[in-house]
Amino acid sequence: MRFRDRVSAGRQLGMELTKYGWTAPVVLALPRGGVPVAAGVAAELQAPLDVVVARKIGAPAQPELAVGAVTADGAVFYDDRTLAALGLSRRDLARRTEATIAEARRKQERYRSSARVPVRGRDVLIVDDGLATGLTALAAVHAVLHQRPLSVSLAVPVGSSAAIRRLEAAADAVYCLRRPPHFRAVGEWYHDFTQVTDDEVDELLEAYSS
Repeated sequence: MRFRDRVSAGRQLGMELTKYGWTAPVVLALPRGGVPVAAGVAAELQAPLDVVVARKIGAPAQPELAVGAVTADGAVFYDDRTLAALGLSRRDLARRTEATIAEARRKQERYRSSARVPVRGRDVLIVDDGLATGLTALAAVHAVLHQRPLSVSLAVPVGSSAAIRRLEAAADAVYCLRRPPHFRAVGEWYHDFTQVTDDEVDELLEAYSS
């Protein structure tokens, strides 16, 4: 069953997450698509909302195909299996990787014009609109772990089994409402998967920032 839109998916995910006990929870969204979902989670948990910026590294001939991911802090993660299948090396992606890190830093500055929400000693939930490869979520988890939270969990409305397994090895827990056996793309699980704008992100962050 598909979700109506990201907002509806976020509310459903948030209701599910209220079943668990959290210590001073903080909700961190992967922008931009994860922000409306995370806003619903933040509302249900009565938790502050912030962003954690991670960007995928697209394959040279197939920019929509993720071969790695970076964080605004400069951490880099590659999918070596996909690189091998495409006949690529990490060195082949050096320039693309640096450009992606620079873009992640620009986005972080764009979305974090105000003070960021502290996460040390708190339960952190990283939220996105779905998991395809899971590479950007993996980068986000590692970025947050460096900030010494009490725990780091990933929460999504829908995800592929392979991506969920990848994240379960890195995060304290993974919460996912739909785990379809035949997963091709996140957008297929939403009736409305309209692109989220930067202005919409700003509005939601302002509304749930405290």
